Amino acid sequence: MTAPAINSLFAECELTPAQFVRITEVLHEHAGIRMREGKEGLVRARLTKRLRKLGLADFDAYLDYIEKDGTRKEFAEMIDALTTNKTSFLREASHFDFLRTTVFPALNGPVRIWSAGCSSGEEPYTLAMLCNESFPDIATRDVKILSTDISHRVLAHAKAGAYPAENMGDVPAAWLQKYWTRKQDAQGRSVFEAEKSLRRLVHFAKLNLMERWPMQGPFDAILCRNVMIYFDKATQQQLVERYWQLLRPGGYLFVGHSESLTGLAHKFRYVQPAVYVK
Repeated sequence: MTAPAINSLFAECELTPAQFVRITEVLHEHAGIRMREGKEGLVRARLTKRLRKLGLADFDAYLDYIEKDGTRKEFAEMIDALTTNKTSFLREASHFDFLRTTVFPALNGPVRIWSAGCSSGEEPYTLAMLCNESFPDIATRDVKILSTDISHRVLAHAKAGAYPAENMGDVPAAWLQKYWTRKQDAQGRSVFEAEKSLRRLVHFAKLNLMERWPMQGPFDAILCRNVMIYFDKATQQQLVERYWQLLRPGGYLFVGHSESLTGLAHKFRYVQPAVYVK
């Protein structure tokens, strides 16, 4: 193979303005995600890899492929490529303090929590540790944490329940010793694996928030944090209304600290930054 051919193989495809608009429309229609102007470089760089893998010549061919793919498999691959899944254990810690001091002490029966947009699992495993610490009778208590995300890639990571040692810095030492086992992965890296006491509480499932929700609730708390920033106001409005319907009276909605329900029509009562109650 000549050098020019090699360069052609790995070069990024041109992304025209019309193709970028078409990609944003597909994302918005099927996943509610609004890709803003200025993201053309990111879209081109990340999706070029998918074009090469599929042997497609340009972005029009790629979009035609997605639209004809009845399995929606490639659409899922596109979502994986274009979404950023930044998270950590005990992220925005004031929410977990509020759950520990205010929400959990008031719960006497079954406990139902939904981590909507759970990414690679740090949030639901943090919730599982907190539940173990908060409910002395948890071994016999009905506690369930539903954890959903649109990305099969991050869900696979979450289900594996194993994290590099450098990702565990925010986990208190006592919790790390109690709920995690240190091992080496196949590459010889030091990782921490979640113990059964955490895994038994958490159920992971793939869910596109724009599609039908199979669960019926009611939930005591829904955490949809740093997710709605990717949606426009109309989509946010729709989500907030659906969350209201799934929460029990007195149930709590948590959003990210960079988010709020300001500008949306809703029935929630503001409690503190990024916390609302039904």
